[in-house]
Amino acid sequence: MDMNQYLEVFIEESREHLQNVNDQLMRFEKNTDDLGYVNEIFRSAHTLKGMSATMGFDDLAQLTHKMENVLDAVRNHQLDVHTEVLDALFESVDALEIMVQSISEGGDSQLDVKLLVQKLQRIVAEEPVAQHAASSIEYDELVQTLLSQTADQGFNAFEITVQLERTCLLKAARAYMVFDVLEQAGDVIKSAPTVQDIEQEKFESSFIVILVTNESQEKLQASIMEVSEVESVKIAAVPVKKETEMEELVSPEVAAAIQEVTVSAPSKSPVEEKRQPSNNKTIRVNIDRLDSLMNLFEELVIDRGRLEQISKELNNSELDETVERMSRISGDLQTIILNMRMVPVETVFNRFPRMVRQLSKDLGKQIELQIVGADTELDRTVIDEIGDPLVHLLRNAVDHGIEMPQARLKNGKNEKGTIRLKAYHSGNHVFIDLEDDGAGINREKVLQKALDRGIIDGQTAETLTDKQVYELIFASGFSTAEQISDVSGRGVGLDVVKNTIESLGGSVTINSNEGYGSRFSIQLPLTLSIISALLVQMSEERYALPLSSIIETAIVQLKEVMHVHGQKVIDFRGAIIPLIDLKELFTVPNSVQGDHYSVVIVKKGEKTAGLIVDSFIGQQEIVLKSLGHYLPGVFAISGATILGDGQVALIIDCNALIE
Repeated sequence: MDMNQYLEVFIEESREHLQNVNDQLMRFEKNTDDLGYVNEIFRSAHTLKGMSATMGFDDLAQLTHKMENVLDAVRNHQLDVHTEVLDALFESVDALEIMVQSISEGGDSQLDVKLLVQKLQRIVAEEPVAQHAASSIEYDELVQTLLSQTADQGFNAFEITVQLERTCLLKAARAYMVFDVLEQAGDVIKSAPTVQDIEQEKFESSFIVILVTNESQEKLQASIMEVSEVESVKIAAVPVKKETEMEELVSPEVAAAIQEVTVSAPSKSPVEEKRQPSNNKTIRVNIDRLDSLMNLFEELVIDRGRLEQISKELNNSELDETVERMSRISGDLQTIILNMRMVPVETVFNRFPRMVRQLSKDLGKQIELQIVGADTELDRTVIDEIGDPLVHLLRNAVDHGIEMPQARLKNGKNEKGTIRLKAYHSGNHVFIDLEDDGAGINREKVLQKALDRGIIDGQTAETLTDKQVYELIFASGFSTAEQISDVSGRGVGLDVVKNTIESLGGSVTINSNEGYGSRFSIQLPLTLSIISALLVQMSEERYALPLSSIIETAIVQLKEVMHVHGQKVIDFRGAIIPLIDLKELFTVPNSVQGDHYSVVIVKKGEKTAGLIVDSFIGQQEIVLKSLGHYLPGVFAISGATILGDGQVALIIDCNALIE
């Protein structure tokens, strides 16, 4: 069988199981009395072992098998949970992740894990589970009586010893396959070890079964040997006394029990029940196909806008009805397509608690990571790219931001530092804030380093604001660390983070309070190519404002406008908010002032502002197009769209205006 066709599914599912193991281990570490976490970890590890063995990745399967031994000992109360046990399990997960990554890059999953395997074996002390040898099987009165009854009916009774290969990883699965063959040939009377012990792999490599059948020894032998990883099969006829001879030997209790016994296969185990087919209602789709679907739909939206405009101009009722129906259907289709591409940022965030745990342990610090808004959704293409920048920022916060416990206590802080990772929507963007309560950024140290590296001169340094100084740490190769470490920047600095975020159409800003902590705020576009927008008119030009940024629209009389420090402001529902005249900002020609302002109230987080326009055109679905390399870095413009009449309207970035 060609396994390459299943490789992509194997890699994705392996990562899902390893992430689940990581998450459950983190929870178990905080509450070691709850063995429910261990059972969940064991299930994921067991599934991963089975998949790995099936795909032929033996090293991966062997390491997972050793993990299972430790987990089994824990859940059976044969092993006390302590730091060494948890560390070994975390190390195992790390090694498994490296192996899976190697496979995804075309490698063979080879990794030297001898020391790790020895550590796991030492923890379990080579006896995590009582192993049952299949040297003999006991024939009690009940079994003897059943055999004698079947012999009178012309059936043969065989004692079958099955020896599996020593290298077999899925012993329970192979045993299940052997039982399946035997049950098709006759009735299993008894086994050693018991069926339950065999299901739980509590046997070495062989087991014995008593079978009643009409089949010949030769046919049984051939059928069992067809099962993979069966090394040998020994079949011996069981000497059975006739029923008349047994009647005198059977006690009344056994006789009564026999009347109630029906010779049948053992009851289905949990393993067998899991093998029942399930109705899987999900499929995996290549992201390129979704991209193609989105591109085609964008063209459809532009044509839809054109049809709506033609319909208004012709004023034909039948055409109006048809266009309206098409708009509703395409609107539903649009929602489905966009939702297909959206992924919670949780898929990126969920690997950070484990990382912070390890880093804080390596550095001798006490750090708590708080995650807020993990269900915030982003486009899949952004999710794929944002992981590495966040890892870099998080490692910097752990290494440079949070102080050592002694230093924190000396400064009157809790010895445990806190890092808060928060994601939230604002307008057509997602914001990810990374905040710590550490030492903050030392302004003088950053300035001195920038001067030493020739990034700025002395005259410029005197004029820089705090925010401009903090921005210097994004310069190429900039680092304030006294010595390069493996934890955070490794001397590379944060320029890579900034470049990656900007390549996604986003931005990153810094706020810091020395001695109290820092906050890195990342702004990312949802990259939803189709958005709802309010079209506005300014002289002969039309602009689009994302509807998600708008609170409401208002008509404001000139006499209601106030001036504070040269800034126009209005009283909006009891709050003073600034006014921004877009005609002045974008130098729109032929501007005529009336006796009132048409104002669009917009927001970004907790901040609010009013945008002055000439008039409101109306709401419309628009396709967001990038300005490309021709007009890079245009202030407060996030892109452009093609309207129904073929004209181009610029899309205003409300977040940039408020900032």
